[in-house]
Amino acid sequence: MTMTEQSPSAVDSGTSATEAFRVARRESTTTDISPQRVGDVVGSVLAGIHDAIRSREVTYDEFQAAKAWLIEVGEGGEWPLFLDVFVEHTVEEVAARAQRGTKGSILGPYYLPGQVRLPSTSKLPMRPDEKGTPLVFAGRVRDVDGNPVVGAELDIWHADDDGYYSGFAPHLPDGILRGVVEADTDGRFEIGTVQPAPYRIPTDGPTGALIEAAGWHPWRPAHLHLVVRAPGFRSITTQLYFSGGDWLDSDVAQATKPELVLAPQSQGDGTLRSEYDFVLEPAG
Repeated sequence: MTMTEQSPSAVDSGTSATEAFRVARRESTTTDISPQRVGDVVGSVLAGIHDAIRSREVTYDEFQAAKAWLIEVGEGGEWPLFLDVFVEHTVEEVAARAQRGTKGSILGPYYLPGQVRLPSTSKLPMRPDEKGTPLVFAGRVRDVDGNPVVGAELDIWHADDDGYYSGFAPHLPDGILRGVVEADTDGRFEIGTVQPAPYRIPTDGPTGALIEAAGWHPWRPAHLHLVVRAPGFRSITTQLYFSGGDWLDSDVAQATKPELVLAPQSQGDGTLRSEYDFVLEPAG
C-alpha cells in the first residue's frame, strides 16, 4: 500500500470531524448564548473583514474567489478542519487567561468520543505489528494544592508512526492509539504506546488549496492529545509535544507552548519514557 493510498482525503477527514463535533455538541451542557453577545461578536468579526477588504483593497475577482472557496469548504465538510487549525488556538488563548493549572491547547479535529476504558497502567490499543518507537508516558494528576485527584481520567489519542489517526484514515483499524485511562487512587498513570509522527493536514480539499495559495506549509509537529478530567474539576484539553521535533517552531495550527514540550529519556532497551504531571483546578 502506497502512502497515497493510505492518506485520508480531506472529505474523509471532514466527514469524520463533523460527525464527532455533532456528537460532542449534543452532549454539551453549554448554555444558550444571548442575542446581545451574538451581535457583539459577529459584529466585530464582520468589522475585521471589512477593514481587511479596505486596507488590502480587495477586488471583485478576489471577493468572488473567496466566496467560491467558502462554498467549497462547506460542501467538503471542512469547517471543523479549517476552524480547528486556524482559529481555535486564539479561542484557547483567551480562555486560558482565567484558568489555573496545566496549560491547555487546542482540541483539534481528530477527537473521537467513546473510546475503550483502560486501567491506570496499560497500553493503548495497537496493531500487532505497530510501527514506531515504544513510548511510556507516565505521571500524576493533582489539584492546585498538590493533592492527588481521585477519579481522574485521561482521554488520550495520537497519530501513528506514519502520521495518521484511526477513525480518519481508511486503512487504520478503529480505536487504535486511543483510549480513556483511569488514574489510580493516588492520581498516577502509566501508558504504553508508540511515539507519534508529525503529520500534515489533508491538502486535497479547499483548506489545502488555501494553504498552497498562501505559500504556507501544512505540517503539525508530533504530539499527544489529552483531555484530563475528574468530577468537580475543570477539564483540561491539551497537547504534549516532543523536544527537537520537526515543525515545533512553525506549527501550522500555532498551538505549541514551551510548557507543553516533553523531553523523553531513553530506557536503554529502545523504549522512551516521559513523565508529566497534570494540575486540575476546581470547576467554577
